[in-house]
Amino acid sequence: MCVRRVGGVWASTGATDRLLGSLPSSLAVVLRAALVTPLSGPLADYGRAGVDALEIWASQFAGRPAPRVATYDAHPHPATAVRRAERDGFDLLFGPYGSGPATAVAAATAHLMWNHGGARVAPARNVVSVLAPAARYFDGTVQVVARTDPAVRRVAVVGSGTGFARAVCDGGERATSGLGMAVRRATLPAIRAPEAELLLVAGAFQEELGAARLLLPGRWRAAGFVGAGVEEVLAGIGPLREGLLGPAQWLASAAPNPDVGPLAAEFVAAFRRRTGAEPPYPAAQAFASGLIAGRCLSESGSARRDALLATARRLDCVTLFGRFRLDPDTGGQVGQEVLTVQWQDGRRVVVWPPDRAQAPLRHPLERARARR
Repeated sequence: MCVRRVGGVWASTGATDRLLGSLPSSLAVVLRAALVTPLSGPLADYGRAGVDALEIWASQFAGRPAPRVATYDAHPHPATAVRRAERDGFDLLFGPYGSGPATAVAAATAHLMWNHGGARVAPARNVVSVLAPAARYFDGTVQVVARTDPAVRRVAVVGSGTGFARAVCDGGERATSGLGMAVRRATLPAIRAPEAELLLVAGAFQEELGAARLLLPGRWRAAGFVGAGVEEVLAGIGPLREGLLGPAQWLASAAPNPDVGPLAAEFVAAFRRRTGAEPPYPAAQAFASGLIAGRCLSESGSARRDALLATARRLDCVTLFGRFRLDPDTGGQVGQEVLTVQWQDGRRVVVWPPDRAQAPLRHPLERARARR
C-alpha cells in the first residue's frame, strides 16, 4: 500500500484508506505502525521498554488521529515476525532492540526500517538509524583517558565473538591505535587479560559481568565496559563498579534541548505515568525513532521508502535523544554522539564529551574507588 498527500490531506492509494501520519491536523486515514521487537527471551525487558515508548509517541506526540502501533515478538525468529507484520500491513516499520534481531529484520524485508535498537546494523537503502554505531562506543573512553593521563600507552581489548562485540572492540582498537597506543586483543571468557594500563571489555552482559569478576580490581589505570554504561548490568560486582567507564546512548539528566519533540522531562513524566518506572535508554531510542519518522513523513509528503529515505538523509535536527544527522552518501548515523559515563559515588555521571560532562574524570581507577 502506498500513501501520498493529496490536496493537503493524507490519503491511501490502496483499496482501504488509513490515516498516514504524523502530524498535519488534516488527515484522512489512520497511520499503522509495526514494531517488531523482542517481547520474550533475554532481551524482552528492553523490547518492552521500546513498546511503551512508541505507544507514548503515538498516543501523545504524533498528532491526531493517533497512529495505531501493532507489536510483533522478534524472539526467537525476527524474520518470521517481520513477515507476519507484512501480511497484516503497515505504513511504518520500527525495528527491534538488539543488533542481531535488527540485522535479521533489515535483511528479511524490503520495507524501510526505522532502527532504534541495533547499534551494529550496517547502513542500507532500507535502514534509517537513530542511534550511534557500536564502533564508536569506546571513542569517548579513549579520549577522556588519553587527555587525563598521557602515561596510558598500552590497551587490552577483550571481547566475545558476537558481531556486536567485534564491532565495539574493532572501534576501540581504531581509537586507541589512532593515538599511538599499543593494542593487544583477548577473547572472552578471559581468565587473564594482556598487561596494559587501559582495559576495554565488550560482550553479552552476562559475559561482561563474569569478566569483571575475574579481571577487577587488577592494576588498570582505567577500565571501560559496555555494561558499565547501563544502570543494572554490573550491579552484581558491588564496589568494584566504582570508577568504571562505559558508553551510554542516552541519560535523561544529560539530554539536550530538542528542536523536534518534547523535552526529556516531559517524556520521562509520560513514561513514569504509563509504567511507574524511569525510562531506560532503549525507551528514549524508540521514542526518538517515532519523532524522526513522523518528521520525515511530514516533510516528504509520502510514505514511500525512497521518499522517506531521501528526506531522512537531508534532515538535521535534535530530539531529546540527541542529534539526528545521516551521512548523505552512506546513510550511516553521524549526528548522535555516544556519552561516556563513569560510576562515581554509586551513580553514572557523564565525563565525556566536554560540552556534556557533568563531572571531571576520577583517575586513576584505584583512586576513584578510594573516594567511594
